[in-house]
Order: sequence, then structure tokens, then C-alpha cells
Amino acid sequence: MTLRRLTSTLVVLSSAFSLATAAETPKPNLIFFLIDDQRNDTLGCAGHPIIKTPVLDSMAAEGVRFENAFVTTPICAASRASIFTGLHETSHGFTFGKPPLAKELTDNSYSMLLRNAGYRTGFIGKYGVKTEGQPEAEMFDLFEPHDRLPFMMKQKDGSLRHESEVAADKAIQFLKKNPKNKPFCLSVSFKASHANDNDHDDHFPWSKAVDGMYDDIEIPAPRLNDPAIYANHPDFFKASSMARKRFYWRWDTPEKYQRNIKAYFRMISGVDHAIGRVRKSLEQSGLADNTIIIYMGDNGYFMGDRGFAGKWSHYEQALRVPLIVFDPRAPKEKRGKVVSQPTLNIDLAPTLIELAGISKPDQYQGASYVPLLNGQNPSDWRKDFFCEHLMANKSIPKWEGVRGERFVYARYFDQDPAYEFLHDLKADPDQLTNLAKNPEYKTKLTEMRQRTRDIKAPLIP
Repeated sequence: MTLRRLTSTLVVLSSAFSLATAAETPKPNLIFFLIDDQRNDTLGCAGHPIIKTPVLDSMAAEGVRFENAFVTTPICAASRASIFTGLHETSHGFTFGKPPLAKELTDNSYSMLLRNAGYRTGFIGKYGVKTEGQPEAEMFDLFEPHDRLPFMMKQKDGSLRHESEVAADKAIQFLKKNPKNKPFCLSVSFKASHANDNDHDDHFPWSKAVDGMYDDIEIPAPRLNDPAIYANHPDFFKASSMARKRFYWRWDTPEKYQRNIKAYFRMISGVDHAIGRVRKSLEQSGLADNTIIIYMGDNGYFMGDRGFAGKWSHYEQALRVPLIVFDPRAPKEKRGKVVSQPTLNIDLAPTLIELAGISKPDQYQGASYVPLLNGQNPSDWRKDFFCEHLMANKSIPKWEGVRGERFVYARYFDQDPAYEFLHDLKADPDQLTNLAKNPEYKTKLTEMRQRTRDIKAPLIP
């Protein structure tokens, strides 16, 4: 045999071996945990001095934590629609009081694409979106939402069980029933740590697993609780706003603050406990070694900072969320990392799609952060992003803007005249000074206005 023929034969054999190996490599299983109303710093692994989240801390230690994760709209309905569709609110058009998500959008949701590609898909917990034509039977093999049920859910034997534990129960059953060698994508969406807005005495009901936690601790007051910070806001941010009304429900006295912040922390720790149960089930089922776990929040939370409750605004407390990815297949040198590049809720769908080896739809506006998981630093990764809040509610002002590496711009356009904010995160990381009317920043203000228009223009359907 000549050298040329031998080389050609080796190339053919090598290609055949590569194809066979690729065919034999199982697709990864995917679990996506979504928590409600948790901002980025309320995790032990993020440096919080009090809150206990050992399961999530271990995932971060063994995986990747994104310290600059954001949502593009800080409210659950619109954010969850963005998570499913990979689109900004301006593009998908859904939030409270708006028409349901169009079928063409749910047809390209991550769950629909994964199921069409052979994944067994499941959804458990708070759904939070409405859809045209109710396509959930096509999107999910298992669809068990519990949006409208109370936190303490009545069981068949008459007992009450917290929704976080019920979600974990159902997730464990999903895993136990998964067919052998069938890849799955399970979305578990906790109603916690959202408050029970209908019960002003028991805002944050927690699960029995965390009874007594934080009882012996005095929680420090919110860091940004100086009354002058609240007073420095325009009138539409003040007494008539929902953020201020709910502040009086939860945080306005030291006694009320201590009771509610401890309960809120227990809810987060309860979610951590529930995730630990699911992880244990993965181990027992022999699925852990090939199951990627992603944990994220649907929006941030003020927790009394600035004299506010809720989220909804352009401030960091509203936009920043936790994001942790644990991939047991990753080599040791790529674990325990903290990624600083900004990631968004609209990145979740393209990330899951790429992890499953599926082509990304052209309509997706987010970017897969798989390269960041692999330790890469793409030169074209975003430096800023468009953000907005479009819900029609007189007590929650609408706005749009851009959050950049250094400057944050927001235009509250329903005011007459429109009211603008401009913050320099380098000089003023707490966003206490509004530079929009400072003549020294006129050029920067003009630049950020234009940047908002430029990013928004291609997003409009």
C-alpha cells in the first residue's frame, strides 16, 4: 500500500470513528431551576454574610457563577416570557394585561425545540405566561403548573405542603419515571420567594424544612435605607407608586422588617433545600453525571433599599439576578469559576438549545453563554443591553433604557415631560446621583439616548 493510500485510509477510519463516537455520546440532560424575586447578592456564594444556601453554594463551587446576570424586564410575567422565547418584551409583547404569546413564538420556545429534537420535556411550578392556542401539550411531556394555588398546598391526605417541596416532589417523580437513555429537559419554577400579596400578616410563608432559621439573628437594616435617598426621587416614584405602597406592607418599621426579611430568607433557603432533594434524586437515579443544572432568578428585589419594595425599575437591585450553571461533565480546571461578562434572561433559551446540540432559531435575540462556560472570552460579547418595563399600571411607571458597563440610562416616557435618569456606575455604584440634568454630562446623555434608540429599533416587530 502506498503512503498516499495509507493516509487516505487512516483519514476515512478517523472520520468514521469520530462519527461513531459522536453518535454514542449521550445528549446531556438539562434541569432549569427558576426562583421568583431574588436578586443577585442573596446567596452565600455571592458573599451574603447571613443567608444560608449550601446547595447552591456547592453548585457554584463545582460549576460557574455569573456575577453580572440581569433581566431585560424586571417583572415576572414579561421576564418569564423572555426566558421561554429568547426575546425582549418589546418583541414578544407579553406582560400582565397583554395578549398571550403568539404561537409563532411558542413554536420556537426552548421547550418546543427540545421536545421536537427528541428530549422529554417537563414543566413544574409557577408558569406565569399566557399562550395563544394553549400549545403546552406540544411543548411539554409533563405540564404541572400551580400558579394560582396558595403556598401551602393541600395534599390527598388533607395535610398541607409548601409549594417549593411540592415542586421538588414532582421533579423527583419526573426523574424516576424517565425512560432509560432518553434525554430530558425539566423546568422547575418556584413560586417562592415571591410574597403572598393577599396576606399582609404572613407575607413570606416558608417550608417546614427551614423552620427556626435566622430566629437568633438580628438582620442589618437595608444598606440604602437613608430617608434622603427616597426623598431624592421624583414624585411619580413616591407615595402613589406600588414600590412605596408595598414598602409600607413589609419594611417600614424595624419590627416588621425583621419579621419579613427573616421569612423571606427562609423562603430562599427552602428553595435551596428543595433543589438539594432533586440533586440527591439525580444521584440515586444514576443521572447526575450527565445532567446540567442551571439556576436563575426571574427579577431582582429591593428588600427595603431606597425606601422601596418590589422591583420594576432601572436600578441594579431590580435588574440583577443570580445565575449558576453546574455541568458535571466539565473538566476540573473549568469549575469553580466566576464569569464577569453580562448575561441576560434572554440568553437562557439559546444556551439550552446549544447544550442540546440544536441550531438556534434566527428570531432569538439572546446569545448562548456556552462559550463563557468553556472559559472563552468572545470578542463580540455584549458590552451593554436594552432593558424596559412596559406593563400598563398607573402605580408602576413605564420606562426603557440601556445598562452599560459604566453608564445606565433610563427614560420614564409616560411622564409629561418624560423623566430621564443617567448614572455613572464607576463614580456612583449605588446610583444615588442622577446626572441627566448635569450640563457636564450632556454629551453622554445624548449618546445614551441614541444608543437606546439604536438597540431598540431592530427589536420592534
